[in-house]
Amino acid sequence: MRTATTIEGSGGNWGETAEFVLEAEKLGLDICWVAEAWGSDAPSPLGYLAARTETLLLGSGVIQLGTRSPVTIAQTAMTLAHLSGGRFRLGLGASGPQVIEGLHGIPFARPLTRMRETVEIIRAAFTGEKITFQGRQHTIPLPDGEGRPMRLSLEPVQVPIYLATLSPKMLELTGEIADGWLGTSFVPEGADAYFTHLDTGLARNGRTRTDLDICQGAEINIVPDEGRLTSVVGSRKRELAFSLGGMGSGSTNFYNNAYSRQGWADVAAQVRERWQAGDRDGATGLITDEMVLATTLIGTEEMVRARLEDWRAAGVDTVRLYPAGDTLAARLDNLGHGIGLIRALDPR
Repeated sequence: MRTATTIEGSGGNWGETAEFVLEAEKLGLDICWVAEAWGSDAPSPLGYLAARTETLLLGSGVIQLGTRSPVTIAQTAMTLAHLSGGRFRLGLGASGPQVIEGLHGIPFARPLTRMRETVEIIRAAFTGEKITFQGRQHTIPLPDGEGRPMRLSLEPVQVPIYLATLSPKMLELTGEIADGWLGTSFVPEGADAYFTHLDTGLARNGRTRTDLDICQGAEINIVPDEGRLTSVVGSRKRELAFSLGGMGSGSTNFYNNAYSRQGWADVAAQVRERWQAGDRDGATGLITDEMVLATTLIGTEEMVRARLEDWRAAGVDTVRLYPAGDTLAARLDNLGHGIGLIRALDPR
């Protein structure tokens, strides 16, 4: 298994975040993904990190559909690929109606069609040929206008494309057209909730699981003993309640749906109902220890090692580690621990 992490440019000290990435590269981390939600963008930090790192792969995790035209995304990806000497990976995600409509003022409808068309246009742009496209969401060039087909003046380059998806149809599309899958809310015991749909898409295009990098993410927090474990798990319940209740609208929450498909449909529905009603404490109180531990790498070293073995057995290729810690040193310690455990499972 390969190792990865995710950072974002907002919500903290950028100098410390950059130092974290540079130290992670020294620890032997394989790839760093840069997030984009409703804070900083992803491409700006990626350009900075491309200049500061040497071997680390860099990826957008993710650029949100609809916030840029497909060709703008292609220009960004090609620029970052050239700046980094071929180390860039393009991660795309549909986001959700709250961010796309509530923040950007762009209709969220038809994300599946938008994703398929966006990837097709991006790959066409990568070739250096003139770009022409006619679809349901995008038409290039605009008909009956003065524009004619154009090509980008950048040197052609092929950038691997990863899709961050959770819903069944989006997972099928990922298996069909993507180079990698950026997953979350993953329970190895419930992996079929994802892999059944990914495999359907792979088969549709004559591909197998070996053609898709399965990249899963989770918080890693290695605790000294089980006594400490109780307080750490308890402190993560409100964050999970927010994911199930507040990440999206009252009717559209892909995280809630993902947990529901993996065995927690009743409690996920109750958490969303209470969170949307403003009862944050009530929603948090419904989260069980099992729900936290099932989707994270929190525990003693022995527990985390066993959990990583479960991930590998389930088919995960790349583990995206979110190291816990109140200080830079603590986060790097957790990250280094995780990298070491993964290397021990898959020595290279």
